[in-house]
Order: sequence, then C-alpha cells, then structure tokens
Amino acid sequence: MNSVQELLAASVISIQNSCFIYPACQTCFSRLILDSRRFNCLKCGCTGEAKDASYRYRLSLKIADTNDLFDITVFGSCLDPFFGVTTKNLQRYIQDFNQLSGETNTESSTRALVQAVETCFIGKRFIFGV
Repeated sequence: MNSVQELLAASVISIQNSCFIYPACQTCFSRLILDSRRFNCLKCGCTGEAKDASYRYRLSLKIADTNDLFDITVFGSCLDPFFGVTTKNLQRYIQDFNQLSGETNTESSTRALVQAVETCFIGKRFIFGV
C-alpha cells in the first residue's frame, strides 16, 4: 500500500455509487465472487465458505477543494468510525433488516443506507490523505 503523499482538505459534493461494502479477499482485498455456499477470489485464488467471507468498506466520493474537483475512493476500516460499525456487523444488520422486513430484494435497505451516508458526508469537509 502506498503511503500518504499529500493531505487535501476538501468538501464532499456527492456519493458516486450505492455500493459501500463488498465481500473482500483477506489476502489481496479484491472483490470476492460469492454464490450461496462458496466464495472465490479471481485474483489470488483464495476460496472458502460464503458464510466466512469478509467485507470491506468502499466509499466513492466526488470532492472539491477551493480550486478543483476530484473523484476519490476511500477503502477499509478507516471508515468504521463514520459508519459506527465494522463492515461485518453492517452486512449482518442489512441481512437482518431485509429478513425482518420481508424484503425479497435489497432496494429498501440500500435506499435507507444511501440516504444515511449522504446525510453524513455530503456538504461536510474532511482531510483526505492522497
């Protein structure tokens, strides 16, 4: 992983997508391919049971400083304090919400999560290590 080269104070203009967590390989952090029983990493070849898959935060943002606009993506556990939970717990909360609400698709939980993330980030100023 590269070290921080510069600090950038910027405001969040928008959230670029609604996929804030993804199943991630513990070895190389690549996105895992999940089916109902197994996971597979196409990059390094790791495999395992789907119930044991790890998750990782991925927050894509459009930000602006006083002069420029930037598209950045923030990964990993540095986002735990902003979400208030680890990705493993957030994924479990989403699954529990969908199960309790009887949702057959995840549209309702995704919409609620996107709204919460927009409220917490858009218009706020942060210092980003780039």
